[in-house]
Amino acid sequence: MTRIAGALALSLLLLACSKSPEPVASPAKPAAAPAAAAPTAVSWVKPEGANIAAVFTQAKAANKPVFLYWGAVWCPPCNQIKATVFTRADFIARSQSFVPVYLDGDTAGAQKLGAQFKVRGYPTMILFRPDGGEITRLPGEVDAARYMELLNLGLASTGSVKESLAAALAGAAITPDAWRMLSYYAWDQDEAQLVAASERAATLGKLAQACPTEQSASASRLALWSIVALAQDKTAQPNARAGRERVLQILNDAAQARVNFDLLVNDGADLVQSLSSPASAERRGLLAAMNAALDRLAADASLSTSDRLSAVSARVALVQLDLPKGALPKLGLVQLAQVRAAVAEADKVTTSAYERQSVIPGAADLLSQAGLLDESDALLKAELPKAISPYYHMLVLAANAKTRGNKAAALDWTQKAWEQSVGPATRLQWGGVYVSRLIELTPQDAARIEKAVATVLGEIEPVPEYFYERNRRGLEKMGQKLLAWNAHHRHDAALKKLSMQIDAVCAKLPPQDDARAACFGIFNARSGTQKV
Repeated sequence: MTRIAGALALSLLLLACSKSPEPVASPAKPAAAPAAAAPTAVSWVKPEGANIAAVFTQAKAANKPVFLYWGAVWCPPCNQIKATVFTRADFIARSQSFVPVYLDGDTAGAQKLGAQFKVRGYPTMILFRPDGGEITRLPGEVDAARYMELLNLGLASTGSVKESLAAALAGAAITPDAWRMLSYYAWDQDEAQLVAASERAATLGKLAQACPTEQSASASRLALWSIVALAQDKTAQPNARAGRERVLQILNDAAQARVNFDLLVNDGADLVQSLSSPASAERRGLLAAMNAALDRLAADASLSTSDRLSAVSARVALVQLDLPKGALPKLGLVQLAQVRAAVAEADKVTTSAYERQSVIPGAADLLSQAGLLDESDALLKAELPKAISPYYHMLVLAANAKTRGNKAAALDWTQKAWEQSVGPATRLQWGGVYVSRLIELTPQDAARIEKAVATVLGEIEPVPEYFYERNRRGLEKMGQKLLAWNAHHRHDAALKKLSMQIDAVCAKLPPQDDARAACFGIFNARSGTQKV
C-alpha cells in the first residue's frame, strides 16, 4: 500500500475589529469563532467484552455506518494498514462520517465477537449499515488510494454487496459502482457470508461473464478472482486454455497488471502451476509474462515498500515451482542481487515502527526464500530491540533454524517467542506453535511436551468468550496434535493428566454455552463432549 505521509495543516482565521469614522463608534465586530480543527487521528471505539450492541445503538442514533477493524498488535499486514491507511488525512477525515470500531484479538470478548461477525484472518475490515447489516468486506491488500475509493463507494452505497450479488446472478442490472464493489470485495475473507467456499470459483466465473463489456476492469478482476479460486481448489478442473488467455491478457497489459497486483503477487505461482504443465511451452510463456509483470511491480514507486517486496518474493516463488517441498531455489546472480537490493532499500527507507513490523519480517522471509538464511537472521536480530512485537520475528528465526536442520535453535527461538508474546489469544496461539514444534522435532521428549501443554492450559481463562474463533481453533489444533502424538497410547498417562487439568476449567463454564462442549472436546478428536 502506498503510504501518504504528513498530517493536515491547521489554520485559524480571526476577523479583525474595525471602528466607524463616525463620532459614535460602531460596536466592534466580535471575533469569529476559530474554525474547527481538523482531526489528526481516528477516534476509535474499542469495545470491551463480547457485547457490541451499544456501538450499533450509537450508530443507529447518529445514522452512521460502522467500520469494524479486526486485527492484532503483532500482525504484519495489520501494521501495514495502520501505517498506510489509518494515518492518511483523508481516512481520518472520513472517519467522522462513520463509527470506527477497533477490535484487537487480545481484548476481552474479542474472539467471541470474531465468531459473531464471521472473521478469521487478521486484518479483516467490514462496513456495516447503522442497523448492523453488512455492506461489504474491504480488501486489505490493495493500495491505499484504491482502499479509500472502495471505502467511499461503500459509504455511499444504498445497498450491500450481497444484494448486488443476488441481483447480478439473477440477470438484473446493477450500477457500475456495484460491479466495482463486487470485483474488489475481500473474497478471500468472505467466510461464507456471500457464498460457500466450494461455490466461490463458479460464482465468480458467472459474475465475470455477467459483467457488462463496458465494465471491463471489473469483469477482468472478477475473472482473475475465479481463476485464483480454481487454482486454490485442488479438486477443481479449470479450463486451462481459457484461464491462460485471460491471465496473459492481464499480465501483458501494464495497467491491468497494476490494478490487479494483489492477486498476481499473492497467487502468481498457483496460477502458473494450475494453468500449465511442467516444462511445457505454455508454462514457459506464462512464466515469462508473470516474471515481466512482477519486475514492473517491484520497480513501481506508486506501490508501498511492502508490496514491492512481495512482488520480488512472488518472483522467487516461481523459481520454486515443482521443487520438492522445503527445497531452496537455485537463484542466479542477477536474481540474488535483486533480492538483496530490494531488502536493503526496504530497510533503509522504512522509518515508521508500524510499517517496519510489516516490512522487516517480509524482507527476512524473502531472504530465507532465496536461501540467504544468514542474512535473514542478521536482519531480524538487528530489528529485535526496536520491533513493536519482536516475538513475531523470533518465529521467523525459528523457521530459519528449522530449515538448516538445527532443531535445538528452532525450539529455542520458538520458546522465546512464546515467552515474550503478549495477550491471551496471542499467547495461546504462540504456545500452540511451540507445542506443535516440540511434537514435530522432539516427540520423544514427553516431559518437555507435557510441561509446555500444562503451561498453555494453565493460562486459559475460564470464561465462555475465551473459547471462540481463533482461540477455539488453536486449542482444537493442539488437541489433535497431542492425539496424533499419542496414537500408540504411549502417553496415555500424560494426556489423562492434561485432560483433567482442562476439565477443571471446562467445569466452570455455563452448561448451556457451546464453549463448554468445545472445552471438553479438546483432547478428543471430533468428539465435542467425551473425555479421556
